Amino acid sequence: MPGWRLLAQAGAQLGGGGGLGAAPGVGSRTNIWLFIRSLHGKSPSWWDEHLSEENTSFVKQLVSDEDKAQLASKLCPLKDEPWPILPWEPGSSRVGLIALKLGMMPLWTKDGQKHAVTLLQVQDCHVLKYTSKENHNGRMAALTVGGKTVSRFRKSEPVLEFYRELGLPPKQNIKIFHVTDNAVIKPGTPLYAAHFRPGQYVDVTAKTIGKGFQGVMKRWGFKGQPASHGQTKTHRRPGAIATGDIARVWPGTKMPGQMGNRYRTSFGLKVWRINTKHNIIYVNGSVPGHKNCLVKVL
Repeated sequence: MPGWRLLAQAGAQLGGGGGLGAAPGVGSRTNIWLFIRSLHGKSPSWWDEHLSEENTSFVKQLVSDEDKAQLASKLCPLKDEPWPILPWEPGSSRVGLIALKLGMMPLWTKDGQKHAVTLLQVQDCHVLKYTSKENHNGRMAALTVGGKTVSRFRKSEPVLEFYRELGLPPKQNIKIFHVTDNAVIKPGTPLYAAHFRPGQYVDVTAKTIGKGFQGVMKRWGFKGQPASHGQTKTHRRPGAIATGDIARVWPGTKMPGQMGNRYRTSFGLKVWRINTKHNIIYVNGSVPGHKNCLVKVL
């Protein structure tokens, strides 16, 4: 039976009505669907129901302390041995990171040159799962990486069970990286900004800032049409979109539409600096996404 019908029956029982076809009044169809709509405003576990603000803050602090204890236990070098480190070979591909975009700032080199850099902070980044190439695509293995710890109250029970088996708190974002056999890392291993070195070049992937539905002048940089001299209501329009000979519009023609909110990659960004104290990577230029968004660094 569909889940929505089970909820409808539950609402009818709570309202004391006769189901979906009941007459208006107590337990009517309107009241049932109002009850179902009210479920969408609740958290998955309704953990904060009937709790005072003081008790809510206490529970959040308790869970935060438990998550920190889990992370600290993973840092113990005597708990278990890491997988062997294999030598690098030409064509090797290793795992990347999930970082938080903090913003941009200027940076000066020793010879006085000024560069605009983006600050990417690595927060609670761990390897979650290893998939061999036989079970992945037959060519390369895969490492699942999670970044930035979030509250466990916002995750479903199957997801929490997966993280409990790993001994890690739940993560906000998960990415899959293709790696070669000589670059696999044991699940549960933490990753830091020191994973990269100054002078290396990285690719950063993130979702661009959404601009909504925009015209061709803003979306594609069209010049537009004259502001006067006979022009009426066409100042910002694209003009002709095809020729009369082919009697069709070619696919890919630049036209108004949704701008932004797409995954884009900035390739070949130079790493200028690594701050190991705060786990910050300084990369050259700008990267996609707004401030405080999570990006994929490879």
